[in-house]
Amino acid sequence: MHNFDIKTLTRTINGRELTVETGRMAKQAGGAVFMTYGGTSILVTATVSKNVSEGQDFFPLTVDFIEKYYASGKIPGGFFKREARPSTAATLSARLIDRAIRPLFPDGFRNSVHVVITVLSYDQVNDPAVIGILGASMALSISEIPFNGPIAGVKMGMIDGKFIINPTAEELETSRLNLDVAGTETSIVMIEAGALELSEEDMTNAIYTGHETIKELIVMQKELTALAGKEKIEVVLDIIPEPIISKVEADFGEKISAASNIKGKLERQETFEAIKEEMLKKYEEDDDVETYITNERYYQNAYEALIKKFVRYTILHNHHRVDGRGLDDIRPITCEIDILKQTHGSALFTRGETQSLGILTLGTERDMQIIDSMDEEYKKHYFLHYNFPPFSVGEAGFMRGPGRRELGHGALAERALEAMIPSKEEFPYTIRMVSEILESNGSSSMASVCSGTLALMAGGVPIKKPVAGIANGLIMEGEDFVVLTDIMGLEDHLGDMDFKVTGTYEGITAIQMDIKIEGITKEIMGIALQKAKVARAYILDQIVALIPEPRAELSTFAPRIETMKINPDKIGAVIGSGGKTIKMITELTGVDINIDDDGQINIASPDVNSINKAREMILSIVEEPRMGVIYDAKVFRTESFGALVKFMNGMKEGLVHISKLHTARINQTEDVVKVGDEVKVKLLDIDNGKYRLSMVGIPGNPQPDPSKIQAAPRPSDRGSYDRGSSDRNSAPRSNYRDRDSRGGGSRDRDRNRSTDNRHDDNRNRDK
Repeated sequence: MHNFDIKTLTRTINGRELTVETGRMAKQAGGAVFMTYGGTSILVTATVSKNVSEGQDFFPLTVDFIEKYYASGKIPGGFFKREARPSTAATLSARLIDRAIRPLFPDGFRNSVHVVITVLSYDQVNDPAVIGILGASMALSISEIPFNGPIAGVKMGMIDGKFIINPTAEELETSRLNLDVAGTETSIVMIEAGALELSEEDMTNAIYTGHETIKELIVMQKELTALAGKEKIEVVLDIIPEPIISKVEADFGEKISAASNIKGKLERQETFEAIKEEMLKKYEEDDDVETYITNERYYQNAYEALIKKFVRYTILHNHHRVDGRGLDDIRPITCEIDILKQTHGSALFTRGETQSLGILTLGTERDMQIIDSMDEEYKKHYFLHYNFPPFSVGEAGFMRGPGRRELGHGALAERALEAMIPSKEEFPYTIRMVSEILESNGSSSMASVCSGTLALMAGGVPIKKPVAGIANGLIMEGEDFVVLTDIMGLEDHLGDMDFKVTGTYEGITAIQMDIKIEGITKEIMGIALQKAKVARAYILDQIVALIPEPRAELSTFAPRIETMKINPDKIGAVIGSGGKTIKMITELTGVDINIDDDGQINIASPDVNSINKAREMILSIVEEPRMGVIYDAKVFRTESFGALVKFMNGMKEGLVHISKLHTARINQTEDVVKVGDEVKVKLLDIDNGKYRLSMVGIPGNPQPDPSKIQAAPRPSDRGSYDRGSSDRNSAPRSNYRDRDSRGGGSRDRDRNRSTDNRHDDNRNRDK
């Protein structure tokens, strides 16, 4: 039996026990912790490569979030019945943890680090991603890997004005806030949030309320590190030698500084490339071969470092941005709608050199997105997809499926608009938004929010309010800092923060903050939020000036969905045995029909007439025919005793007895009607679910050939069935469709013969 050296710590967070253990599982990993929160358990491991790949000039950090279906008692779908590529939710969770820990590794650290979060048990109450950030930090902190932590993360909710730490899945359904926040003891390092028009003040309070719990969790981490932490390895940091930086600055500093102030992105990049080629050519000629091979990478890194230095210095100290804007100036904005004629809604939003084409597609319930994960399978009636092709940044490259970046940006834009999307009950359509990024120079996800709002409104989706987004940045050196509004790509790349905020005029709907430093203060947070609020209102003004509210009508190319309600007890009748009835309705009308368990029926088709026809057919099934009412009918069979007809849009069948075909005496049913004839019938009686009908006295019905009728007239129909008449006796009493097989037809013929004999006797007496 193994003698495990297990170390365990426990805390209570929002009434649920959080247990962290190390020393039993995955002991060969650099650091490993097994965590349980409620009924959810995860294993987090951190490992590091011993060597650095030759020529490696970046920090290769990989974070994987692995969902195991057995964790919630499920077997994966598909042919192989095993977990395959990560779900979108798993990818977003991995990205969230990556963003939280990445800024906290030493500058120049180039060893590969791999953090794996494996979900082993999931109670469908406590989200494993909530403790994922804490687990990653703990695994790194007790490992030999250099890490400037610890950090921790919590999720925040808000119900009835009260903040909730790590809300359950059920609580999140009614929460106005879904906020993930990570931080160190002194500052915030990462934010990801969706909200229902939360004020800047409430958002700030939520962030820093969560920070108090983060501080408690960091104390817990320090205790575990003291118990089980390993000694950190010594690594050689990849730092540019100071003499090389001085050399490049002396030779090319002025050219780099001048190029940094070129306004156009492509022109600026081309100039930078030209200067770099000039620099490398010069040093290749000046150095001997061995020296140049050794220093070439440092020359290039020094060149990039000088670009960063000049751009940051000019912004921080001169308040002069690369493209000449002031700190809070927003790049020129152009809003356009109805760009694409055949789509259900389209818009083109251009801000500076960033451009998003938003396309709306409306579908039926069959088009809803099915989400199959560790949770119970569910469907989404609204979703947004984001595409970032290489040409948007002037590059040639491969077009592959969406990566982490595309999924992350799309999820942010989707969340930003979600709060304003009408419910399925209010607007029974599946809503798919797509953002095609045609140009990118910073903040394409925020452009996607704006193009999405425009396309939704242009397409007639009754969103509650328009939404806009803006990205702010930060340049910070020591105690000095400036917050920038509407950062472009270079400012994002060289700056310290990417702070994205979306919302309406009234409040925030989403936030995403990434930083490259070890955290930001509450003061910086407040400034960034206020600047985002002003910028958001400015962009919303541009949107509303073009289209003040959603259009009242949908595109002519969009499907029409009409809703009707029936008694749930009638659902089976509408569907029919094996779906036969509903299939027949859809084939005859060409519509798409969806029936909910509560009896709500959605009928979809681009053709209003088809919808109306399907509605009438459904009503014909669920509504009972009324006595004395005249209906359109069609003969589908004739017998000696009368005509069988379909009425109420073909949904009901009934019998017009031969005696009720005409006022005159009829020898044969076919003397009046034939199969396929369209007639009008009146309901006389319902007997055990069988409908007895009459054509007597109704204008427009077929008339028999006078040579084929008897001379003696029959009494005219009195509008209701006379239960004492001889017609009652001659009407079939059982299922008329099987009457001949039971001999009923011969009995009718016998009755007709005896009646004819009585008439002959009367005629003889008259003579």
